[in-house]
Amino acid sequence: MSEAPEKPGRIRSGPRLRAALLVLPLLAFIGVTFLAPLANMLVRSVYDPVVSDALPGTLEKLRNWDAQALPDETVYETLAGELLKAREDRTLGQVATRINRVQSGLRSVLTRSARRLRNVDEGPWREAMTGIHAAWGETGTWRALREAGARYTSRHYLNAVDLQRDSDGSIVPQPEDRRIYLTLFWRTLLVSLGVTALCLLIGYPVARLIAHAPPRRAYLLLILVLVPFWTSLLVRTTSWIVLLQNQGVLNDMLVYVGLVGDDGRIAMIYNMTGTFVAMTHVLLPFMVLPLYSVMSAIPRVQTSAAESLGASPWQSFWRVYWPQTLPGVGAGSLLVFILAIGYYITPALVGGSTGQLISNMIAFHMQSSLNWSLAAALGGILLVCVAGLYVLYDRLVGIERMRLG
Repeated sequence: MSEAPEKPGRIRSGPRLRAALLVLPLLAFIGVTFLAPLANMLVRSVYDPVVSDALPGTLEKLRNWDAQALPDETVYETLAGELLKAREDRTLGQVATRINRVQSGLRSVLTRSARRLRNVDEGPWREAMTGIHAAWGETGTWRALREAGARYTSRHYLNAVDLQRDSDGSIVPQPEDRRIYLTLFWRTLLVSLGVTALCLLIGYPVARLIAHAPPRRAYLLLILVLVPFWTSLLVRTTSWIVLLQNQGVLNDMLVYVGLVGDDGRIAMIYNMTGTFVAMTHVLLPFMVLPLYSVMSAIPRVQTSAAESLGASPWQSFWRVYWPQTLPGVGAGSLLVFILAIGYYITPALVGGSTGQLISNMIAFHMQSSLNWSLAAALGGILLVCVAGLYVLYDRLVGIERMRLG
């Protein structure tokens, strides 16, 4: 007897299942190392339960408080008990830090109050707490406590764009001396665009030279472009410090040839100049390689044919050669811009106070101030900006035209 033919659906499902199983480890790796941390940080930017978990009774009583007069005696009594419990549970430091981020100076108020309330056996609690610190007699302290106690809050995103809520809940600008983040966002955007433009200006002729050079010379030039990939980022950045500092190699050469005097050396490091130079050097290969891969596929006879038909060298370049390189230009520009907008090591080393970018502030809040919620909000805004620019590029140019080779 002949065997029954296998069903078509069964034939197709086997390879699909095997392909899915092969891709599954990669998907799991991306999920664990990229998507999960990203989602965790975005949640942190709007969710902070530390204060609400430590002071639930106080926040419940403050929910209907009019924020005009001081709270009643029961609120003071509840807060005193919860501060003592938080001190015993060793969570008072975290609570005080988060309330201090809303109103500066309240960390010492909370820690001192919790320490001295151990010696207070009975009320009146308002009198006892205002006697420990006068801040408990101010409505601003209680407003800050209630604001810090919100589990879900937009406070960090408001801070990230130099805004805050005033006493009646309306959104107002931060004090002038605290408006730093919008300036850093604009600086980051302008520096990233400037570095991208510089890389394109330098990288385009370099890529064309490599693409049109004989194979042996092209190989050598390509090796020179790839050398930065084989050198540590820290080594490359500190090398620019040696070259650009006031007593560095470049200034010494300028003094030697008489272009500047010894007392008129040019400041080229620890400012925006150093940031532009070092970032352009580091990111230049990311522009050259996509351009080279596209240019190497363009037949050289096309420009020669255009010139033989009467076009000038400039016309043959602009109307024949340049349009065919646009996919490489788009790929290199997008790659350089996205990398530049997230740089923080190079600006931190060579940028000084005027060459710092928003990524340096994100790193500061992650590593030094430990304000992860604000760092997550800054990172979230940066992510939205990059995604918006990506969508804009897709609408204007078309992502399908971008080619890496």
